[in-house]
Amino acid sequence: MFLTELFRTATFRLTLAALAAMAGVMVMQFGLVYTQMEAVESRRSTELLRGESRLLAQMTPEHLEYVIRKRATDDMRLVISSAGLFDASHALIAGDLHVWPRGLVADGKPHNVEIYPEEGAAYPLRLLAETLPDGNILVLGRSFHLLAEQKLMLRHATLVAAIPTLLFALLLGMVLSRRALFRVKQMHEAIDLIMAGDIHERLPAGKERDDLERLAGSVNRMLDRLERLMDGMREVGNDIAHDLRTPLSRVRARLERALASGGEREALEDAVSGAVDNLDQCLGIITALLRIAELESSRRRAGFETVNLNDLGADVVDLYEPIAETEGVTLVMQPTAVPVCLDGDRHLLIELLVNLVDNAIKFTPEGGQVAVSIGRQAGSVSLEVTDTGIGIAPEERGAVLSRFYRSDKSRHVPGSGLGLSLVSAIAHLHDATVQIDAGPDGCGTRFSVIFVLQHGLRPPD
Repeated sequence: MFLTELFRTATFRLTLAALAAMAGVMVMQFGLVYTQMEAVESRRSTELLRGESRLLAQMTPEHLEYVIRKRATDDMRLVISSAGLFDASHALIAGDLHVWPRGLVADGKPHNVEIYPEEGAAYPLRLLAETLPDGNILVLGRSFHLLAEQKLMLRHATLVAAIPTLLFALLLGMVLSRRALFRVKQMHEAIDLIMAGDIHERLPAGKERDDLERLAGSVNRMLDRLERLMDGMREVGNDIAHDLRTPLSRVRARLERALASGGEREALEDAVSGAVDNLDQCLGIITALLRIAELESSRRRAGFETVNLNDLGADVVDLYEPIAETEGVTLVMQPTAVPVCLDGDRHLLIELLVNLVDNAIKFTPEGGQVAVSIGRQAGSVSLEVTDTGIGIAPEERGAVLSRFYRSDKSRHVPGSGLGLSLVSAIAHLHDATVQIDAGPDGCGTRFSVIFVLQHGLRPPD
């Protein structure tokens, strides 16, 4: 079972592929050296045969015959394996070649010829036959025994080097595969625990020094993100249940009182009117949540177009000026000297600014001021809404962007706590960040939505 799993691992398969490549390279090297040895020995034999033939051809016939007969005691025996002197009819005159070799041609060129002795097996010789001036034929031969010994040594050396190398590589591959298999087994066990419901379990990632550990680290980060999302969904579910319970309880109480009143028309009308208001509040919460979910899915990027922030701010200020006057709040616009354009969804950006302005007017007391301004910094543009209202405590500035969060100062103001969450979702869709600071002189609040120039902003036209 273990060997079957071992053979299925990618590491072992890569090891087998590496072994096949190594074996192929060794075979190619062996073949190259083998053929080169043959070529070198063939050239060497040819040069020796031709050189010896030239020296012997310069001798007189009597001296040549004497040399051929006495070759066994001469140094030529070390260079020339066989020699013979034949007449024109291929009859032997002197030498150890007793018969004319089959297939040999006296053309002065070397030939590889099989020699068939009277006793023993045939053996190859490299022969050169050259016709002398007196008509006789000189035949010189060189054996292949030296080349055969070299080839034998090469084969032995290759086997001695290849077999231990391949066995060691195979053993190393099995060790590495077993280690990888053990790590994969640990990951499977961790995944089984996660699937069983232990969402806090993580894959063994170590220091992420190799691909497997980096993959495990990426999966762990994904699990962290999923755990945060699940916690967020759990919190959102609890918040929704809490926020919907109050208006639904009021609806139930009003309807029960109307029934208890004996069916009087005025009581029924008040109950129905109150129920409609509370149901509208419930629908508003649900609509806002669906809106945030749509924005967080980032499906609105396809509708991005060029938006002039100055024009957008002026439109929102014109829309809310009557509301601000009714509340006794001054609403002003502070545009830049030149137009500022960015790529975005105009309707969403209007919704973002409307939520900020509406929120600022709600929490600014009578006689206060709300200012909308467009600012430019190095590499970024900011859309700011500043008020002189009750302000937000520093420790609550990060929490107010979460869903359903309402500070103690804002409990008396109607609302669902989803407006700033919607602002955060729209800003995230546009790759912008939301910063919350104190207003001028430490009074009120300043919301700054900062769009980075590298993420789609364009310089002014």
